[in-house]
Amino acid sequence: MSVSTRIKDLRGKNNLTQSELAQRVGLTYIQIGRYEKGKSSPSADVLQKLADALNTSTDFLMNGSSEMVDAQLADKELLKQFKEVEAMNEQDKHLVKTFLDAFITKKKIQKLAL
Repeated sequence: MSVSTRIKDLRGKNNLTQSELAQRVGLTYIQIGRYEKGKSSPSADVLQKLADALNTSTDFLMNGSSEMVDAQLADKELLKQFKEVEAMNEQDKHLVKTFLDAFITKKKIQKLAL
């Protein structure tokens, strides 16, 4: 399966028209059509925007690798938040990880106390 086919299939699975997908990634529906017909290939930047809009990874769009897709979180909002954290500087990432660790530890302790 090609990148063009995966874009078209995922657009359908997400119940999006070419126009709706184009609007989400800042393109025209004509360009989306070119990608889906294999007449043009998206740049790395556009590929990332397409992956975000289609709730998948760039790895899946490019290679069809289901390994990474299977590992993705089911909660898309949480996945988006983790992506935002990943873009932070190391100090801020460490702070978020510390908060998460503390919360997870607290929940485990509460569970044990029951």
